[in-house]
Amino acid sequence: MKTEELIGLLAADVAPVPARVAERRFALAVAAGLAAALAWVAAEYGLRSDLAQVATTSAFRVKVAVPLAMAVCGLVALFRLAHPGARAGGWVLGLVLPLLVWWGLAAQALVPADAATRATLVWGSTWRVCTFNVVATALPIGIALFWALKGLAPTRPAWTGAVAGGLAGAAGAVVYALHCPEMAAPFLAIWYALGMAVAAAIGALAGARLLRW
Repeated sequence: MKTEELIGLLAADVAPVPARVAERRFALAVAAGLAAALAWVAAEYGLRSDLAQVATTSAFRVKVAVPLAMAVCGLVALFRLAHPGARAGGWVLGLVLPLLVWWGLAAQALVPADAATRATLVWGSTWRVCTFNVVATALPIGIALFWALKGLAPTRPAWTGAVAGGLAGAAGAVVYALHCPEMAAPFLAIWYALGMAVAAAIGALAGARLLRW
């Protein structure tokens, strides 16, 4: 068979790609992942009984706003990485820079505190389980994002997986915050940030294996 004939044969079976298929795939993945994560937190840990009251405080708003900003930037970066030849650009920095808010507030709280108060601010009452719980909450979101990516065409599998994991970790932190009683910035700056970092590392390892063409 000649090359021209082969090209013609392959082209004969080509169907147009539906409009905005990537956007719909990501929207479905995010919605399903968040719903599963919320169901997990509600069933396994339970939502805060004082959530309606605490949600009006500035401390809770910052607690949620930091990972939410990371998740939004991560979603844009991941959507770009899902397309061949596209670069995430500065959007990837959005997965890190919002943490400066937590770290700045943590330093502001720790510097004037005495030793006993510092220990309480850093360790809280749930440090043993917090990082694991953030990662566990991020898991269904990460699985949904990987499903979306498998139907697209990322060309940098490990890097794309890391961004997907970071996005899942940030979104998982937002959902887990609906249960977590901790409010101190030093606690969040360490244990929440560690959970998101672990999720990103898991995503990088999974991406290197699962997102190759």
